[in-house]
Amino acid sequence: NAHPKQKLLVLKQYKNGNSLESLKWGLVSSWVKNKECKALLNARLETIDEKVSFKKLIKNHRCVAVADGFYEWKREENEKTPHYFVRKDTNVIYFAGIFEEDQCCLITEEAKENIKEIHHRQPVILNQADINRYLNLELQGSTFLNERKIPELIFHEVSKDVNKPTNNT
Repeated sequence: NAHPKQKLLVLKQYKNGNSLESLKWGLVSSWVKNKECKALLNARLETIDEKVSFKKLIKNHRCVAVADGFYEWKREENEKTPHYFVRKDTNVIYFAGIFEEDQCCLITEEAKENIKEIHHRQPVILNQADINRYLNLELQGSTFLNERKIPELIFHEVSKDVNKPTNNT
C-alpha cells in the first residue's frame, strides 16, 4: 500500500550488475528552483521523450519498481471505489520508472481494455524477462516500452481502508 513520498524498492543497473535500492516515490527535478513544489509521481509514456522533466531521465536514469500489485480507484458520480490489480499469472509486478538522485517516478500509459472500466491510465508493467533490456541504456527506452509484450492483469474491489497509509501492514 505505497503512497507518494514513501520509499519504493527499485532495481537500478550499474556496470557491474543490478542493485535493489529504496527511492522516494515522487520526483522534483534538480533544475527546479522551488523544491517545495508538488512532486511528479507519474510520467506519461506517450510524451516522456518530449517533456523537459523526463526526456533525459528516460535516456540515462531508468529503474524498475517491484510490487505484488497496485490500486486504482473507480469514480462513479460522487463515489470512488478502490480496486486491487495483480498479474493474471500471479508473477511479481515490475513497473517501468525513471529516477533522479534518491527520487523516482513511475511511467504510465493509456489503460488496456479490461482496465478502462476502472481507470483511464495504468502503470507500464514489464515482464521479468524484459527488465535488463529496459535498464540497458544503449536501447531507446520509450521505443522498447511501446513494443513490449504486455502482461494480463486481473482485479477485484477492496475496502476503502487501503487509502489510509496507517493500514500499511
